[in-house]
Amino acid sequence: MVEILEQLHAIVWGAPALILIIFVGICVCLKTGFCQITLFPDALRRFRSSVCTASGGGGTSGYRALCTALAATVGTGNIAGVAGAICLGGPGAIFWMWICGILGMGIKYAEVTLAVHFRNKSNLGEWHGGPMYMIKNGLGEKWLPLANIYCLLGLFASFGIGNATQINALMSGLSMAFAAIEQPVNQFWKLVVGVVLAVSVFVMLRGGAKRIGAAAQQLVPAASIIYLIICIFVIGSNIAVVDDALRSIVYGAFHPRAVTGGLVGSAFAALRIGVSRGIFTNEAGMGTASIAHAGADVEQAAEQGLMGIIEVFLDTILICTMTALTILTSGIVIPYGTDPGAQLTGEAVASVLGDFGSFLMFGTLCCFAFATILGWGLYGVRCAEFLFGSKARMIFPGCQAIVVLWAVFSETATIWVACDILNGLMTIPNLLALFLLMNELVRLTQQYKEKYKQRMK
Repeated sequence: MVEILEQLHAIVWGAPALILIIFVGICVCLKTGFCQITLFPDALRRFRSSVCTASGGGGTSGYRALCTALAATVGTGNIAGVAGAICLGGPGAIFWMWICGILGMGIKYAEVTLAVHFRNKSNLGEWHGGPMYMIKNGLGEKWLPLANIYCLLGLFASFGIGNATQINALMSGLSMAFAAIEQPVNQFWKLVVGVVLAVSVFVMLRGGAKRIGAAAQQLVPAASIIYLIICIFVIGSNIAVVDDALRSIVYGAFHPRAVTGGLVGSAFAALRIGVSRGIFTNEAGMGTASIAHAGADVEQAAEQGLMGIIEVFLDTILICTMTALTILTSGIVIPYGTDPGAQLTGEAVASVLGDFGSFLMFGTLCCFAFATILGWGLYGVRCAEFLFGSKARMIFPGCQAIVVLWAVFSETATIWVACDILNGLMTIPNLLALFLLMNELVRLTQQYKEKYKQRMK
C-alpha cells in the first residue's frame, strides 16, 4: 500500500505540480506588485490593531479568523512535517520551504481576498466562503463541478491532514514521554488518550465556528509562544553551530548528496519535498485557510487578505525555521531516507532539556494537534455543507471523532504520504480559479491601496 501511495505521490508532486504552484505564485507577485513585501508593513499594523478587535454581526473579528486559520496551519506539520522534510529531502528542503513560504504569502493573500469578496451569508447569519464559493460565484455556475471536486477533496483531507496526521504525531510525542520514564506505551494508554481527544473534538465541533474560533484565539497563541521559547532555548544552547546549520540549508538545496552523504538523491528531490511539506504546513495554494478568513467582518476584502500574509509568515518563515534550526543545531543523528515524524524534533529538544523536554514536547503536540483538528473541522464541515446541505453539520463531528480513535492505532508513513497526495490534488482547482480571477484580485488590491492612501492623508 505504501509503495502504491509513494508512486502516486511522485506523480502528483512531479514537475507539473511544482511548475503550477510557482507559476501562479509569480503571477500573483507581479500582478499585485509583490504584495507580500509592499503590503507587509500594513499587514503588521493591521495584525497589531486587530488583536483586541471584538466580534460583530454574523461574522467574527479579523484576529479571531486569523487564529482559526492558524489553528489549522500551525500544527504538527511544523514539528513532524519539518522533521520529515529534513530527513527525506535533506537540510536543503528547508530552503525550498522558505521559497514556498515567500510565494505562499502572496498566494494566501490572493486566496483570502477573493474568498472574502465572493462569500455568501448563511441562514444562520454566518459568512461562508472559500475556494468553492470563489469558483461558483466568481467563475459562474458552469464551474460548479470544479467547486464540488474541491469540496470532496477538502472533506477527505479534513479527516487526513486535519485529523489523522495530527493524532499520529501526537502518539509519537506520547511514545517519547513514556520513553523518558522507561515505559512502553501500551494499548490501554493509547485508547485513553484517543477517547479523551475524540470526545473533546466532538463537543467542540458541535459548537460551530464561534466556539472553534474562541478556542483557537486562546489556544494557538499560547501554544506557539511556548513552543518558540523551547526552540530558542535549544538553539541558544547550540548557538556556535547555527552558522553551520544555515549553510547546510542553503548549500543542501542544490547539493543534497554532499550534505546527506548521498542518502538524498537530487536537488529536485529536495525541491519536491520542501515544496510539498511547505504547503502541508502553511496550506498556501490549497485555499483551505480562506474558509476561516472568509468569516471575518471587514469593510474591504483585501483587509483580511493582509492577515493571510501574516499567517504564512508566522507559520513557515518563523515557526518552521525555528524547528529546522532546533534539529540541525542539536547534534543528533538525522536518519536520512526515513520519516521519523515528531520523534526527531523531540529528540533534538531532549538533547538539551532531557526528559523534561520530552514531556514539554508532548504537551505542545497535544495543543497543536487539538487546535489543528478544530480548524480543519471547520473546513471539513463547510465542504460538507456545500456538498450535502446544512444537515451535514450534525453528522460531521461524530465522523471526526471516529477518525481520532482510528488514527491512534494507525501507521505514520501511510497517513503522511496519503495526505501529501490530497494536498497536491486540492491545489489544482484552487490555483486554477486564482489564475482565472487574477484581474479581480488586482482590482480589489488597487481599491484597498487607494483607500489606504486616502486614510493616510
